[in-house]
Amino acid sequence: MTKKNIVVSLAVVLLCFISAPAFANKASAKIDAPDNAKKGDVIKIKIAISHSGNNFIHHVDWAYVKVNGKEIGRWEFSFYNLPESADFSREVTYTVDGPLVIEAQGHCNIHGSEGKVERKVSVE
Repeated sequence: MTKKNIVVSLAVVLLCFISAPAFANKASAKIDAPDNAKKGDVIKIKIAISHSGNNFIHHVDWAYVKVNGKEIGRWEFSFYNLPESADFSREVTYTVDGPLVIEAQGHCNIHGSEGKVERKVSVE
């Protein structure tokens, strides 16, 4: 490889790193759960995390789901343990014991989070 090719290659890599924030976003979460349930029902809670990057430099580094303030699911990621894609989901089950307030959030290792989202499940 010539010196010119090395310089051009390094310039392209540097340009990719500099321009990456322009295409970046904060991680966001959405919750899929029933609107209501009966006491004793086991419900499925699905959180969908959306983010523009998923590489060893720029990725979601954690996501969680809480019910009535208690964490029932947490996923940690790192440069060697990335999510399967930039947009991914996780599911948990929960036994309904009364009205629920479900909270979820995802977090980008560079840009942070759009914030927590909530969903309420009422008991019939």
